[in-house]
Amino acid sequence: MINKRFTEIGEVMGDIQDGSSLLIGGQTDAGIPKKLLHYLLNMNVNNLTLITNHSGIGNDGIAQLIANKQVSKIICSFPRTNNSEIFKELYKVGKIELEVVPQGTLTERIRAGGAGIGGFYTKTGVGTLVEKGKEKKVINGEEYLLELGITADFALIKSYKADRWGNLIYRKAARNYNPTMAPAGKVTIVEVDEFIDGPLDPEHIITPGIYVDRMIHFEKGDMNNDSKEII
Repeated sequence: MINKRFTEIGEVMGDIQDGSSLLIGGQTDAGIPKKLLHYLLNMNVNNLTLITNHSGIGNDGIAQLIANKQVSKIICSFPRTNNSEIFKELYKVGKIELEVVPQGTLTERIRAGGAGIGGFYTKTGVGTLVEKGKEKKVINGEEYLLELGITADFALIKSYKADRWGNLIYRKAARNYNPTMAPAGKVTIVEVDEFIDGPLDPEHIITPGIYVDRMIHFEKGDMNNDSKEII
């Protein structure tokens, strides 16, 4: 029978390689797969492309991946955040590439990618730097920009509860990008707070298991003390 639960983090993350693109769930400190990022930080993989809400806050996992020179490009809505200078420093000297996408547009591009939709037209960004290099179309007398769907090699997301089939529930604001990113990853990996026995109530499921490939739950203290620590 289908069981998408794993106990070894190496089996879950081992095929991420140089040049991989990664959707990273979460917003600020809510719904971020911290332990998955922790493991990624200690993997010998570089030239990564991250698609996420921001470029790191303080010394969080995204900021540490950037500081560790593992990220070559980031697609995000908020490249400048409080208490995090490393992205700004690397961007100024051309060490990292940036694509800024308005937050609503980013969400819709990810949703479109996961749904198999090639692109959509939006008025957001018309007349700004965001429109550079994009196709324009006039609809009912107004200009729109063509925005393309986003997919990635992997989606790393966080779930509150899951059953063995990969059906997921999120906790309050930690829901954010996670259910949108799940269908957009070619391989979707989930950090789960709690596995339950038996199936979840279908009326409560937010992400169906068809979009999930691998799941893992971490007990407190699972990560080695001598590895790089994500705060």
